[in-house]
Amino acid sequence: MSKLSRIEMLQSFAEQEPENPFNWYALALEFQNSEPDKAANLYHKLLKVHKGYLPTYYHAAAFFAENGDLDLAKKIYEEGITLALEKNESNTLRELKNSYQNFLFENDLDA
Repeated sequence: MSKLSRIEMLQSFAEQEPENPFNWYALALEFQNSEPDKAANLYHKLLKVHKGYLPTYYHAAAFFAENGDLDLAKKIYEEGITLALEKNESNTLRELKNSYQNFLFENDLDA
């Protein structure tokens, strides 16, 4: 399956089921390297419309950190950690906390 057809398939799923956050999430992951502006827009949409979709936080924070928006990345990590605590998702919480600590260390930031 070519990259283009995969993106087209995901876009079709997202249009057919806009209420399903996984479709938008998968599309954002696909666009991260090829079209970062589209990925950024999708992450913003997910964080606004589907705030409770926990997988978004890890990838969105890492994406924005890689693209130089450290303040936004920090905010997303912190929101994801809070959400993981609220949902009692211990594995995701551990992953987010570890990534957040690495992010702070690599960018010489304070928590």
